[in-house]
Amino acid sequence: MPINRMIDSNYNNSPSRTIYSDRFIPSRSGSNFALFDISNSPTSDQGKEDRSIAYQSLLRATLFGPDTPGTPVSRNIFRYKTETKRSLHSLQPLGYDESGLGISHSPVKAPRKVPTSPYKVLDAPGLEDDFYLNLVDWSPNNVLAVGLESCVYLWNACGNKVTKLCDLGIRDSICSVGWAQCGTHLAVGTNNGQVQIWDASNCRRVRTMEGHRSRVGVLAWSSSLLSSGSHDKSILHRDMRARDDFASKLVGHKKEVCGLKWSYDEREQASGGNENRLHVWNQHSAQPVLKHCEHTASAKAIAWSPHRHGLLASGGGATDR
Repeated sequence: MPINRMIDSNYNNSPSRTIYSDRFIPSRSGSNFALFDISNSPTSDQGKEDRSIAYQSLLRATLFGPDTPGTPVSRNIFRYKTETKRSLHSLQPLGYDESGLGISHSPVKAPRKVPTSPYKVLDAPGLEDDFYLNLVDWSPNNVLAVGLESCVYLWNACGNKVTKLCDLGIRDSICSVGWAQCGTHLAVGTNNGQVQIWDASNCRRVRTMEGHRSRVGVLAWSSSLLSSGSHDKSILHRDMRARDDFASKLVGHKKEVCGLKWSYDEREQASGGNENRLHVWNQHSAQPVLKHCEHTASAKAIAWSPHRHGLLASGGGATDR
């Protein structure tokens, strides 16, 4: 049998196969082409609108300049992604802002509400109504000291307990009180010009210091150094580690010293006088390094800023406008 006949016979006897498609192009005979029609979808309309707005903004800026009023220019022109917002308080390592996902790691602080009425009122019979006296001071241990006539009372805010610290008698009265920056010692200025140091934990007087010729209306601590201002126009620096009643004396005011405050770095001291003047002293000078005469009343209220070096606030009396 000829070879070509054998080939034809074998080829005709083989089962026929239906070829559905090419090896790289799948058959789409069973596909629903209606599902692929997105010409009228909302997403397509939105995309066209965005592109139209971007084109109009770009055209307006090109023809009339970028400051022409109109639709705000999109910042995403020629940028193919939106910049990721970052949060300062995010816990993510790259600081992504997850507010869009409903997740917020930023601390949200509610507005502080300051009550208009006191939550507690303490009885203070005999509290002297004198603008130049400083009869109330709060300790770092949450104990309030109040001078009432010749007595000093302590109110513990934690235990709501009232303790009588001392009684000077009928011949003297309390003019100022001041807690030490640490510990339980309280300085008491008297009308006779004395400065007494009391241990509040034991209700015991540990020291009495002289030096002033008139009442001591203001006290200010700086570590182990205690400063006292008096009606005799002077300021005395007292070192609690020394035996002497005072280490140095400052004279610069023409009337009673009614305000006294050390800076937080303990390098400068501000003093206010009844002659409407504010002085600033340093540790190494017996004369004020700065004098301010802007007040028109007694410069009594003095406060140093704990956040900025050398920033001082002061306030005067009722006629200081």
